[in-house]
Amino acid sequence: VQLQAYGGGLVQAGGSLRLSCAASGRTFSGSTVAWFRQAPGKEREFVAALWRGGNTYYADSVKGRFTISRDNVKNAVFLQMNSVNPEDTANYYCAADWSMILSSIRYARHYDYWGQGTQVTVSS
Repeated sequence: VQLQAYGGGLVQAGGSLRLSCAASGRTFSGSTVAWFRQAPGKEREFVAALWRGGNTYYADSVKGRFTISRDNVKNAVFLQMNSVNPEDTANYYCAADWSMILSSIRYARHYDYWGQGTQVTVSS
């Protein structure tokens, strides 16, 4: 299974951006998918997850601004980012796992498959 994240770029504060993650080798059906981000000098942190049962989970810092979704026909996962601010600047990674348990959904070490990351830079 390979994941490819794309859609990053430079955006002004207050603007919007949509990240995409495509899978090859397996469909996202039945998986838990998530987005994490890592800023320079910081640890990778949880952003959002879409549980295989359909519920969504968000970090407090992005709740109400970011939306995670999945398109089973396109076999893709998206992260819609609205009202971005400079603190959202980071390399964003998509992740997936087909045997995730709910209590582990926010922890990067429990995801088996990762995309290569796409850089998001928010200018003030």
